Amino acid sequence: MKNKLTGLVWTALLALVYAAVRFLEGRGVLLPYHVQILSLCCINIILVVSLNLINGFTGQFSIGHAGFFAIGAYLSAYLTVKLQVPFLAAVLCGALLAGVSGVAVGLPALRLRGDYLAIATLGFGEIIRVIILNTDAVGGARGFSGIPKYTTFGLAYLIAIITVVAIHNFVSSDFGRACLAVREDEIAAESLGVNSTYFKVLAFALGASFAGAAGALFSHYLQYMAPTASQIGFLKSIDILIMLVLGGLGSLTGSVIAAIVLTILPEFLRGFAEYRMVIYPLLLIAVMIYRPAGLMAGRELSLSSLLALGKGARTHGQHS
Repeated sequence: MKNKLTGLVWTALLALVYAAVRFLEGRGVLLPYHVQILSLCCINIILVVSLNLINGFTGQFSIGHAGFFAIGAYLSAYLTVKLQVPFLAAVLCGALLAGVSGVAVGLPALRLRGDYLAIATLGFGEIIRVIILNTDAVGGARGFSGIPKYTTFGLAYLIAIITVVAIHNFVSSDFGRACLAVREDEIAAESLGVNSTYFKVLAFALGASFAGAAGALFSHYLQYMAPTASQIGFLKSIDILIMLVLGGLGSLTGSVIAAIVLTILPEFLRGFAEYRMVIYPLLLIAVMIYRPAGLMAGRELSLSSLLALGKGARTHGQHS
């Protein structure tokens, strides 16, 4: 009963946020630029939460997430532009191919650990970028233009919610507990009958699938894809990783907060163009010094904690 009530409250809150955005957009308070930033926040939430499943909950060190993002982005764009495939079917195809790629990469790469795994996944991401760079069917070095704008804020918001709920349920399941066991002590997990390779590949494939879906949403929102390091290369992977570390490994709430903050923060700093690339890293360094485990430090924000926080604030106000 309590779980159902909590679910209903969260559903009402999420619906209220969507309604508020639509109301403000209709009144002209939120311009198309603002809605674009909110849509990119949703896409980044999908990317960071899916990477958290691999790095945070399963304990691997992948920095090639942009490769799966690129697969979903370019395949879905090719299907909708060249073959006139329905958009949602193209999104599913992009997610599926990204997931299959996750299995193909994960089987050999996840036998590695630490820095070696990071190098292997980084190499995979760059291989994908170079292949796209030399494939004329998707624009090659010129980039892929003319992509229809099928992604809306509502769709990106919905898929972001589905991603968080799906990964939360996965982590809470027996499969997720096996992944957590692998993260804590792989040798001990193996001794208890946990097939560590199987669960690492499973987490890798699931995270890659959601990254592919995020790529499909991204390409059909901006309507142009370029095979640059900042859009689908190692710089994009590093951006996702920074959001994950800032939010805190193993915290879905932290991933959501960090994705929103680090998507909006560069826009606030546009007025300080000459100091932007100094302020941004200094803020990140400060957070890493004073919150080395991330903003949420592996914890989750729940309704009970919010209510307790509000009660504490009222009590403090009464005493003062």
